[in-house]
Amino acid sequence: MILNEITFDLSNVTGFTIIVAVVGQIVVFVVLAVLYYVYRTIPKIMNIGIRRKLRREGRIIDESKNLHVESDVNAAISLALYMYLNEIHDEESGVMTIKQEQRSYTPWSSKIYSTNAYHRFPQR
Repeated sequence: MILNEITFDLSNVTGFTIIVAVVGQIVVFVVLAVLYYVYRTIPKIMNIGIRRKLRREGRIIDESKNLHVESDVNAAISLALYMYLNEIHDEESGVMTIKQEQRSYTPWSSKIYSTNAYHRFPQR
């Protein structure tokens, strides 16, 4: 069995491999933390844009009022859009018909013209 033949040799673990493993894990966790904060601040940035647009239109919104749309509403809207966009497409039958047509000869369909003369075997 192959699993019995697998061994772990500690002589292959060097300082460089340990550094690469540690740096790789640190990079992954730092990127995850950055993405977490980016995704947390996107709604706040969008609220600032919405408030600015409402002020330009003359509608004054209380600063303490939250303009956040609930997740249930977002899920219902996205489901409705998904169902609507899927109804636009026709249902395909899945049957493919192959009809062979006789066409006249063209040099574009000839394979002999596509071979390179340089790679042909030498004439004797």
